[in-house]
Amino acid sequence: MTATCPWCNAPRGAGATCPRCGANYAKAEQIKATGRAQAAVPAGEPAVAAAEPAIPATLVGMEARAVEDPALELKLCVAAIPAALLLALVFHLLTPGLQRIFLGMPIHELGHAVSAWFCGFWAIPTLWKTIIPEERGFLAPVLLAGAIGWMMVRAYLAEKLYLVALGGALLVVQGIGTLGIQERTAEMLFTFGGDGMGMVLAAALMATFFFGKRSQLYKGWLRWGFLMIGAAAFVDMFATWWAAQGDTGAIPFGEIEGVGLSDPMKLVEEHGWSTKAMVRRYVLVGCSCLLALALVYAWGVRQAWRKAQPGGS
Repeated sequence: MTATCPWCNAPRGAGATCPRCGANYAKAEQIKATGRAQAAVPAGEPAVAAAEPAIPATLVGMEARAVEDPALELKLCVAAIPAALLLALVFHLLTPGLQRIFLGMPIHELGHAVSAWFCGFWAIPTLWKTIIPEERGFLAPVLLAGAIGWMMVRAYLAEKLYLVALGGALLVVQGIGTLGIQERTAEMLFTFGGDGMGMVLAAALMATFFFGKRSQLYKGWLRWGFLMIGAAAFVDMFATWWAAQGDTGAIPFGEIEGVGLSDPMKLVEEHGWSTKAMVRRYVLVGCSCLLALALVYAWGVRQAWRKAQPGGS
């Protein structure tokens, strides 16, 4: 017996049927295991195996198929990422300042914070500055490891082993960042992580478009918000470093009032990076994010195409 519904993976209730999809737990488990459910027969009569649906007939076309219109979903999956990136690029060319303030900067600061968390530092992102103490603490690593562990347990109960593997990889990264590097190296990493990790987070936001068809990502339209925020933030950060390959004047060197030295200035003056190496590293991260996003895009479109075919599920 699993802790989740065998049919829809919702948390298992106390009764005999799932409160979410209406499936009978026992029959659903039989169908998952043998392909059919054993029909109940009166005492004294021979049992005859009969295939029986695990959920009410009225729900077969609704709950069993998470996407309401597979043909429309295929079109959306094909167009969403390219269209969002194109719109974000137009937005960047027309009003780069507004894009930076309202969409790029929050993800940039979150990039600083996430990098610091995985290096063992407590961090609080704000609109223009991420507050990070000078020394590592004990609470931040414990909370982060606990959050990742909780995600792994939930993923295991829902039989989503790919999330369990992802959680394990994140714990390894946290262990290396917290225990395996010096504090000065960690400071360099979370300084670079503003735009570096920021581009990773922005690409991840765009990739969520293809996941969670049974969750609020799809049902509550959250994926559209994540898609547009991620596309705008990614273009804002990546365009700066792409342009910097031929124009060093595009690099935001200098000092920010109330904040201090800008990230590029810190990397060059305090950590000894050359301007050429810094630009190359940011561009490498951005191109790697685009490659990973392209792979997710190809997978998501293929999944949508399969479900749009006659008999697809």
